[in-house]
Order: sequence, then C-alpha cells, then structure tokens
Amino acid sequence: MNRKFLTVISILTLGGISWAQQTVPISKNEVLTKVAEANMAIKISKSDYDAAKADYRQTNAIFLPNITASHTAMATTNPLMAFGSKLNQEILTPADFDPALLNDPKQIENFATKIEIQQPLINVDGIYQRKAAKTKMQAMELQTQRTKEYLDFEVEKAYMQLQLAYKGVEVLEKALKAAEANQELANNSLQQGYLQRADVLSVEVRVTEVKNQLQTAKSNVANASNYLSFLMNDKSYKIYQPTDSLSVHPEGLKDAITISENRSDLKAMELASTAYQSMHKATKMSFLPRLNAFGSYEMHDDQIFQANANGYTFGAQLSWDIFQGSKRFGKTQKAKAEFEKSQLEYEQYKSQSQLELNKANRMLADAKNKLNLTQLALQQSEESLRIRTNRFKEGLEKTTDLLMSETQYAQKQLEYYQTVFEYNYAQLYVEFLTK
Repeated sequence: MNRKFLTVISILTLGGISWAQQTVPISKNEVLTKVAEANMAIKISKSDYDAAKADYRQTNAIFLPNITASHTAMATTNPLMAFGSKLNQEILTPADFDPALLNDPKQIENFATKIEIQQPLINVDGIYQRKAAKTKMQAMELQTQRTKEYLDFEVEKAYMQLQLAYKGVEVLEKALKAAEANQELANNSLQQGYLQRADVLSVEVRVTEVKNQLQTAKSNVANASNYLSFLMNDKSYKIYQPTDSLSVHPEGLKDAITISENRSDLKAMELASTAYQSMHKATKMSFLPRLNAFGSYEMHDDQIFQANANGYTFGAQLSWDIFQGSKRFGKTQKAKAEFEKSQLEYEQYKSQSQLELNKANRMLADAKNKLNLTQLALQQSEESLRIRTNRFKEGLEKTTDLLMSETQYAQKQLEYYQTVFEYNYAQLYVEFLTK
C-alpha cells in the first residue's frame, strides 16, 4: 500500500513539474491569428462556399455551348449501313445500284470524325436556376463570415477562461501560503500550551483542502489551454499562459434593443429563402418551351484518320415537354413548400435571435450589479481576515473563526474574478448578437 501511495505521489509531482516546464506565454491576438489560419470549422465553412461557387459555375451551361468530338471506326455488311457509308464517303458509282449488290453488299469499312455543337438560346427555367445558385453562393459567403465572427467570440471567451483559471491558481497559492503560515503559528502555540491539538488539526485540514483546490485549479488551466489548442488546430496541446491578466473590460456598448437584420447569419438565411423562391419560379418556368441551336461537321473515309469526304448540318430546335406524367406538378408543389418553409424558418430564427439579445441584455445588467456587490464583499472579507489574523497572533481569536474568515476571503476572491469573467462575457455576447 505504501509503495502504491509513493508511486501516485511521484506521478503527481512529475506531472506538476511537466506542467510548469511546458507553460508557453501567448497573447489573444496570436490566438486570433492562428484560429483564422488553421481552425477546422472555418476551413469546413470555406469548403461549403467553394462547393456553392462550383454549383453556380455549372449554371454557365445555359449560356455557353456544349461541344463534343468523336471518331468512330466501323465495318458492316448491313445493306442500309453499307450504302449509307459509301454515300458519306462520296464513293458511290452506278454499279453500286445493282440490286444484287444493294441486297447483299460486301463488307465496307467506315471511319468517321464528328464535331457537334449545341448552343442554348432560350432556357427560362435555367435562368432562374442560375439565380438560385448565385444566391446560395452569396448566402454561404455570409455564413462563412458569421462562422469567423463566432470563432472570434469563442476565442475571446476561451482566452478569458484561461485568465480566470490562472487567477484561481494565484488566489489558491496565496491562500495556501497563508494557511501554512497559520499552521506554523498554531504548532508554536500548541508547544507553548496556548492551543489544543484539535485546533491544530483544524488548521491542518484547511491546508489539505487548499492543496486539493489548487490541484483542481491547475487542472482548469490545462483544460482551458487544451480548448485553445483545439480552436487553433494545434495537436501539441501545450499549457498556455496569457500575457495579460483578467480585468474588467471598459463599458463601451451602446444600448442595443433590437437585432440588426443586416447581421451576416440573418442575411444568409434571407438569401437562402430567396434561393428557394428562385427554384420555385424555375420549376414553374419548366412548363415553357426551350429553344436550342445545333450544328455538326462530319468527315468520312475508308482509311483511319482520313477525311476525303465531309459535310455539315446546322439548325434550331424548339422543344416542349407538354406532359411528364404529373411529375413537374409535384416538383412545383415541393418547391413552393420549401420556399414557404424557408420563410418560416427565417422568421423563427429572427425571433430566437431577438430572444437571445433580450436575455443577454438582462445578463449584462445582472453581471454589472453583481460586480459591484462582489467587489464590496471582497473588500469587507479582506478587512475581516486582517483583523482576525492580528487577534489570533495575540491569542485573542479562536482558530475556527480565523479559518472561517480565511476561507471566506479566498471564496470572495474567486467569486470576484468569476463575476469579472461573467461581466466581460456578457459584454462580448451582446456585441456578438448585435454585430
């Protein structure tokens, strides 16, 4: 049992040394820069935008021609194919009209090179599909912008969490020093007969409690550092130390009662609804005819890659799919339902965003009030601890009262820094919602 205990202690000690050695100072601007360059969520969002941009580029097909080239080699004794191949090769003679040869021709080889061009002229539904694709691309661009804004907000929060974790370590290290000093004083008083053993044990329990809390605080530092590493897509998972300390952000927000409809995510949803509207119009326009031009140039010979005979064809085609078994009616109804759904989702999201802003404004007001109260409580607990410590040194104060005052002071410090974090976070959140 003792061997296992010593092993655990050794691991914890080595862990503490390793934690101290790997501490790397980092500023908030450094984190923001690395997140902008390497964060996976931003890369995924950019990929979504690139995919939407590629979809939009595909719609160029409604304006640009479709050009194909082919080379076909063929041998046949089929009467119709054989006669046609000779005709295309321009090698027909009067003897080829002999009924015996027409009905039972010899094998003939034909090598044909063909270039075809199809040019759309009027494609109304394709125009609306192109509009929908462009609107979707713009929506994805705005969504990428909102993703970057959210990650900037998340970095601010994570960096403050790291600052708060270090404040917790700082407070508890001071509390541990004070507890150990009181322990030494209590031991001296015990030896002189001024205190009982039970009082000394209470002080020792307090020292142990603070050590446990300090270990938890250091784990919080590691957790906050790991989250920053995740945001920066850094696989090393170092222990970071902020270059500046946690402090109250100056109040610089204007009163924000309603959200702005120009916010990038709201504009993205509005554009997405517009894209659905264009798709609905495209399905309705599919009932109209399409006009396309076409042309081809063919070269024929009985030898490969030769072109002793050639000819061309060109024209225009007006096509109209009059009835497709009610398929288009169903597609039109579906497109209309998706458009109406997108409008409802936009209104719902806007209402939710307004709700979040109302909550955030109340959270900011509560945090501001709490900040003033916790600051006052911290000052009072500090003065109370100072008085009780001086009286304890003179033997005029009970050990339990001193320990209670010491514990309260550490708690008030932690509460104060937690409130500073909450106040700063509330400001950032309101700013994020109104950006």
